[in-house]
Amino acid sequence: MRGSGTPVQSGSEALKLQSKDHRDILDVIDSLRSQGISQYIDLPQIIVCGDQSSGKSSVLEAISGLKFPTKDALCTRFAIEVVLRRSMSSNDKGIKISIIPGNDRSELERRSLSGFSWDLCDMDVANVVEAARRHMGIMDDQKTFSNDILRIEMSSQEQPHLTLVDLPGLFMAGNKIQSMEDSRVVENLVVSYMKQSRSIILCVVSAKSEFALQQVTQRAREMDPGGSRTIGLITKPDTLDEGSESQRAYVELAQNKDVQFKLGWHVLRNRDWKSRNSTVAERDAAETEFFKSGIWATLNPAHLGVDALRSRLSKILQKHIIMHLPKVIKDIQHGVASCRNCLDKLGTARNTTGEQRRYLLQLSQAFTTIIKAGVEGDYSDRDFFGCSSTGDGYEVRLRARVQNTLTEFSQAMHSRGHAMTIVETKEEEDLRERPIKKRRIEYVRDVNKIMTQNRGRELPGTFNPLIVGEMFSKQCAPWEELARYHVDKIINSITFFLHKTMRHVADDDTAERLYGTIISPQIMCFGNAVTVRLNELLEPHCKGHPITYNQTLTRNMQLAQAKRHEEKTRAALSKYFKATDGQFAHQYLSAEAFAAVVKSTEPDMENYAAMTAIDAMEAYYKVSVLTWRGIHSL
Repeated sequence: MRGSGTPVQSGSEALKLQSKDHRDILDVIDSLRSQGISQYIDLPQIIVCGDQSSGKSSVLEAISGLKFPTKDALCTRFAIEVVLRRSMSSNDKGIKISIIPGNDRSELERRSLSGFSWDLCDMDVANVVEAARRHMGIMDDQKTFSNDILRIEMSSQEQPHLTLVDLPGLFMAGNKIQSMEDSRVVENLVVSYMKQSRSIILCVVSAKSEFALQQVTQRAREMDPGGSRTIGLITKPDTLDEGSESQRAYVELAQNKDVQFKLGWHVLRNRDWKSRNSTVAERDAAETEFFKSGIWATLNPAHLGVDALRSRLSKILQKHIIMHLPKVIKDIQHGVASCRNCLDKLGTARNTTGEQRRYLLQLSQAFTTIIKAGVEGDYSDRDFFGCSSTGDGYEVRLRARVQNTLTEFSQAMHSRGHAMTIVETKEEEDLRERPIKKRRIEYVRDVNKIMTQNRGRELPGTFNPLIVGEMFSKQCAPWEELARYHVDKIINSITFFLHKTMRHVADDDTAERLYGTIISPQIMCFGNAVTVRLNELLEPHCKGHPITYNQTLTRNMQLAQAKRHEEKTRAALSKYFKATDGQFAHQYLSAEAFAAVVKSTEPDMENYAAMTAIDAMEAYYKVSVLTWRGIHSL
């Protein structure tokens, strides 16, 4: 008894699948593909993928009636496109074979490959594959793979409306015919087709091998994680022992209970070695008889056998094309508009020197207009600068990028411009992060060592002014890295902007020539000049002695000193003026009076320096006079 599920399609429904409209839709897509459009736009297609010896060739034979090479090594170098069409009459029958050149071919090679043809009389395509291989030039040891596609078009009253792309079989271990490098090449080819969002993946797995060991399902799930465009196909089910665990596992797989694909699974019985020379009719009869008995008879008949597979794939492809056709048309229109734009950039013919100069003058004017707008921040030209509401075009909005980079630089200097932050407590100290946080008491000890090592003519209690420069040089060490990073970022923004502008106003060839010969060298000179200027700005800070005439220097120093003086004064007075809670009692000394005592500063730099010098002189005098008196009293 057959299992429940989708019923087998009726004759009228199957006929509808092979209607003229269906054929016309497929012909449109195939016509685009034959013109090489697939090299620029992903076209809806069914790709046949599987490991070597998975029965992929037998699947193609069963669907088309053509005899494909059974040794995968014969076709591991290029893809084969099989175009099947149902003809309306017995006279409308034939096979056409051609090569679609890859996009890496020269014009001469394209003409040679386009002229390839082959008369196929015995339905055996093995000789065609070998001839195409030689014609593509891949017999040479220097060439292991071709991006060309062998195209086989076949029409008859027995064929469905279907187009399949047969890809080389995946393999892991190399041998004397296939190297490990060949394995990587084949894998890259198969993955490149699988990742195309408009490709339906016909994932062929052999029941003769462990499902988990077959590469194709892993690659399919990587490229189509949701399983929305993958249909699984199990081959060689007759090799499984009746009632075995392996058979039950593959039945569950066919029922979409293990690895789930939204398009489901299908089961096909291949010819075995004994029946390798049987006719198509004999092959189909043996398959039908096999699926009538055993556990396979419990499956949905729409998921068994080659007849159901043809109809199923034809229907899936038709729906897939109809769903993606509007987007394909849109992509083609976009491509046509892009080509027209390129043609417009090329302008009229420029055979004379005068015509060439006029063209360059027009480019110069258009280039200057955009450059000026970008520098001034005028982004009204939406064709180039895009729309700010959607975020398009920010990368070419030069003034915005430069302004934002300078803002980032300012913020970076504020947060990371200093090598060390001086903190007061041990809890705040952190020597791991940058800038490091170091307790003041520890830093004072470090500075004492520096002062000891730099003793000169200074009096005790004062310091050699040169050590300020040494300390400052260490503190401003991050400046250079931050400055160079943001300068490079601005230069990269300018470079991108100029390159993009040139490609916008000129055709690609002219743009690259002008950019390479004129603009790029000037950018390099500009970058070198900026580097020299940056070094000039950094040198007095990183290597010279500190000097400034800014009055805030004195104020900042006195405020720092006053803050420490306030803390010491508060601590000292608290011993004598304590409230019940242990805090400083303001009823004995008002806050205003306390602030006046500890926060008075001298705003004038010269006066502050003079007073400091006078204090040092008077202190030194008092010490010296005592010494002088002592000498004369002897």
